[in-house]
Order: sequence, then C-alpha cells, then structure tokens
Amino acid sequence: MEEKEEGEIITQENGEIVETSVDGLKISNDAVATYAGIAISEVQGVYGMSGGFAGITEAISGKKNFSKGIKVDVTEKTAKIDVSIVVEYGARIPDVAFEIQSIVKKSVESMTGLKVSEVNVHVNGVHMANTDDKEENEENIEE
Repeated sequence: MEEKEEGEIITQENGEIVETSVDGLKISNDAVATYAGIAISEVQGVYGMSGGFAGITEAISGKKNFSKGIKVDVTEKTAKIDVSIVVEYGARIPDVAFEIQSIVKKSVESMTGLKVSEVNVHVNGVHMANTDDKEENEENIEE
C-alpha cells in the first residue's frame, strides 16, 4: 500500500482533480459537491439546480443527486465552488445568492476542513408557477 503525503493531490490523466488529501483524509470533488448541494437545498427561493445530466441519473435510479449543477475545483487546502440554480419567481435574487454563498462556505468548511475561497452563483432561470396546473387542481377540488 502506497503512503501519501499530507496535502497530496490525486489526479486523473486529463489533469482533473478527483480527490485531495487534507490531514491524511481523502476528499473527492463529488463529496464536496454533495455537501454544497445539501446546504443549497435548505435555502428559500431556490427552485432547483440546473446543468449536467443528473436529471437522467435521478430518473433511472430514483435517488436525488445533490451534486447536480455544482462544479468543484479543489486544490491542496482550498475549494472553489460554482453553483448553477433556478430561482422561484418572486424571490429576490441577490438575497438568494448571498444566502447560498454563506451557507455553502460554512457547510463545506465545517464538513471537510477545506478553506472555501470562492462560491460563484449562476442563476440560469426563474421558475414560474404554471397557472394551468392551478386551474386543474381547483377543478379537482370542486368535484
């Protein structure tokens, strides 16, 4: 078994970092993305995550993919996180983005020991409640 030095980064052939070692622990990018995704799921005004093929995976497996729409770049002791979201109509976008930045930074730093240098929030859309769905629900209630 090969011993790894503290802070050593393990990379794939294409140079993408797949996991890093902090104080002897190996932390994958997917783990960091999952922590960020769980934290984002608690923020009011976020309708959902956007980006990637995670929706297909969720449909097949039936499991929720918390890392959908999250890109993580981990260096020796820092992490840069990019988040792509869809906000709910009526939510104040700057407030939602600030809340995401603070909760993701706090969550990832406390769970992994990495210092989060950036949390970039990309708003890719606004979800508006479908009025047709409301009318159908009202008709079903009346019957």
